[in-house]
Amino acid sequence: MTLVAGIDSSTQSTKAVLCRAEDGVVVDTASAPHPDGTQCHPRHWEAALEAVRPLLERAEAVAVGAQQHGMVALDAAGEVVRPALLWNDTRSAPQAAALVTELGRERWAGLAGSVPVAAFTVAKLRWLRETEPEHAARTASVMLPHDWLTLRLGADEPVTDRGDASGTGYWSPSLGKYLPEILTGALGHEPAVPRVAGPSEIVGRTAWGAALGPGTGDNMAAALGLGLEPGDVAVSIGTSGTAFAVSDVPAADPSGAVAGFADAGGRFLPLVCTLNAARVLTTTAGLLGCDVAELSRLALAAEPGAGGLTLLPYLDGERTPDRPDASGVLSGLTTANATRENLARAAVEAVLASLADAVARLEGQGVRLRRVLLIGGGSRSEAVRRIAPEVFGRPVTVPEAAEYVAIGAARQAAWALTGRFPEWPAVRAAEYAAEPRPEIRDRHAGLRDATENWRSDR
Repeated sequence: MTLVAGIDSSTQSTKAVLCRAEDGVVVDTASAPHPDGTQCHPRHWEAALEAVRPLLERAEAVAVGAQQHGMVALDAAGEVVRPALLWNDTRSAPQAAALVTELGRERWAGLAGSVPVAAFTVAKLRWLRETEPEHAARTASVMLPHDWLTLRLGADEPVTDRGDASGTGYWSPSLGKYLPEILTGALGHEPAVPRVAGPSEIVGRTAWGAALGPGTGDNMAAALGLGLEPGDVAVSIGTSGTAFAVSDVPAADPSGAVAGFADAGGRFLPLVCTLNAARVLTTTAGLLGCDVAELSRLALAAEPGAGGLTLLPYLDGERTPDRPDASGVLSGLTTANATRENLARAAVEAVLASLADAVARLEGQGVRLRRVLLIGGGSRSEAVRRIAPEVFGRPVTVPEAAEYVAIGAARQAAWALTGRFPEWPAVRAAEYAAEPRPEIRDRHAGLRDATENWRSDR
């Protein structure tokens, strides 16, 4: 039996899975936590990697899937210049806006496939240049989290893949190359960047002799793990919320709502990301003095529409729509509807309505919608599963709970090891259906639009 390993280095933790190369069956798992926050020194990722190493050493091939966009700045000696700014760090919002103004939305969409927001690496580099010029001057090379981890595992040189590179803002999915003029314009000089490896290339060997795949970004790895085909839209409810689909043509959305990423295999992965997803549920549970399981029970005890309560779930600012300074808003509160059940339901409906808007934006870019798949930690909530068809207006498919980012990375590792794309069986899934409730999304949209020009006091 040949075993391969996949790694998911996310905002919150490192997870690793050990799979059979022939059919993808998971035979073992391991995990280790990361510090909380919007920046993190890469040594914490390496410590977590060391914690799961006993599992990795049983594999004949390994690949890394990791959070997109994070800025790992290195000096000429290869040492980390400062803690990495993560995708969910919004301090570079002014720099992102300036970059958009300088080049124009149409030009950004045409060249980079996306209009940069605070999450993108290119905006973080401009922030470094403007606010920490000494660190910017020391920066000789720039990597993404998965690039750095792949190098630490034993890559022969700094490498990345087209999927993760497409989230930087300085690599073009349509042209298949870096954009040095954009990179230089952001940082003030042109740093070295990783070579873009082929999807199934062996880029090195680990210390124990395993083949090392090129790795990719977390959303691209999830698409591999789920076996997405054109017409499938995955909606992930994790630390962030994402809606993404595999496409044969690149996206170029001048509005900036749809990021025109590449995938990990040779096609494209248009994606919409929200900053607020599962943490809205855990935060609401905390307010109600309960856990997430109890929040689910409370939400299902309320009527659709939460008695008129509507929550705008922008608790940590928002990426789509691009409102980095926004805050949450609870509307429609009365003495009659002020119940724990209604607040729980309003939180679930808010997250789902935000993600339903994300799916609609993908459709606006020509994505053909055949089915919606719910994944991520938030999809384990029974309330989320049962309310989702009401908000999305169609049945939803919920694959069995699994570490799809890590499984996708393992699939890439098997691809590199064998030279053939692994045709693993389709994932097991449950179907959920309910009467559509378009009024829920209508109320959410009304509150979203009414607060468009609001700014928090933070």
